[in-house]
Parts: sequence; C-alpha cells; structure tokens
Amino acid sequence: MSIKKILVSQNAPRVLTQYESVTEKFGANFDFRPFFKIEPLTSREFRAQRINVLDYTAIIFSSRHVIDAFFSLAEELRAKIPETMKYFCTTEAVAMYLQKHIVYRKRKIFYGTGTPESVVALIGPKHKGEKFLVAQSDTSSSDALTSLLQAGGLDYNTGVFVKSVSQDLKDLKLEDYDMIVFYNPADVKSLQENFPDFKQGDIKMVSYGKSIVKAMEEAGLRIDVKAPSPEAPSVASAIEQYLSTL
Repeated sequence: MSIKKILVSQNAPRVLTQYESVTEKFGANFDFRPFFKIEPLTSREFRAQRINVLDYTAIIFSSRHVIDAFFSLAEELRAKIPETMKYFCTTEAVAMYLQKHIVYRKRKIFYGTGTPESVVALIGPKHKGEKFLVAQSDTSSSDALTSLLQAGGLDYNTGVFVKSVSQDLKDLKLEDYDMIVFYNPADVKSLQENFPDFKQGDIKMVSYGKSIVKAMEEAGLRIDVKAPSPEAPSVASAIEQYLSTL
C-alpha cells in the first residue's frame, strides 16, 4: 500500500523542511489540522478540585498554557500570589515565559532540562521543606514526576488548570487519508467524539510520545509507527523511515 495523503493532528510547524523532504522523496502530501484546543478551566471547574493555591509555597510548571491559566484563575479567585512563591519549571523556555506574569528573579525561579528527574534534582535538600503544587492539564500525566516527589518524601499535590476541548472535524473525510498522526490523548478523544463509527481499516496510525500510546490502544487503534526513537526523533523522520521500508 502506498502512502500518499497524511493527516497530522496539529497546526503546521513554522519550518516544514522535514515534511517537504518526505514529499519530495515519496510523493506523500501532508494536511495539518489540530484535533483539539486548550482552554483554561472556569473558576467553578477549578473550585471543584478544592485546591487553594495560597496553601502552597512552590509551583511546578511544564506548560505555557498552564502558566497563563494559573495566573488568570488566581486573579479571578482574588488569590494574590506572594512574592515568596517559588517556581520550578521543566525547561528554560517555560521558566522564561513566567516573565509575562511576574518579575523574573533567579532566587525564586528554577528550571530543569525537560525531565522529571531534573526538576526533582533542582528541589534537592535546599527546597525540601516547601509545599508543592504540580500544575497540569486534564490530559497530561504527571505520574513520572509525582512518583519521584513521593519517593523523595516531598509534600505535594496536583491540580488541573487547563482542559482539552475537541475541535469540530466533521468536515474531514478520514477515509481519504492513508496515514494519521496522533500526539495527545485528547486527539483520540476528539476522533471518537467526531467520528463515533470510525473504523481504521488500512489507515496507518502514527503515535508520537508515550502518553498517546495507551489512549490509542484503549481505543482499539492499531499503531503502525511509533516515535520518537533514537533513529527517528521527529514525526517526519519516523514517517520517512517507515516509507523507505515499503
């Protein structure tokens, strides 16, 4: 079976070089269409979690969307975040985004290298006495991080600040595609909501990241290509590698 039309469940990236390379080599064309959008929780939805952000002395962030939602909800709930609050971020890019909401000070903002282990290493003995709130989305899994926090004897809780809302995809004709790429469990949820009678058949499925694999398997979707891998760190490279075997 030749792969000529591929649907990617995200917005088109700014740089399309890798995808254009696949098109040139194999004649496969890409359509980009986000399956869901991120929205902040309403104050009512957030209150249902019975979380008071002022009970915590440190926040752990892994997403810019969550940062925006955190400060927006704090303002709406009239919770004045103290200057003594400490912020632990998974990456430097996430940490720098805090400048949108607070004065950036090295003494209270810390960032890792993208792994849960790097965040916990930042905490170390020096910040062990803090009370941590892990801020996340409704589809993100913080199990890897929270298991490390628990193993380290740290005081923590998790709180959801943003939700995934399915986009209307009913104008798509999925049967016209030879391959579909999924990134997030919310992609699968959107697929099921928009196309409750969807049958995969010969359509090839690509999973990117560990979190999506479980969601796809539970939905009964066959995964034909898994990424990233040492040999194929990106979706485009994984697809190129797969097509070269056909």
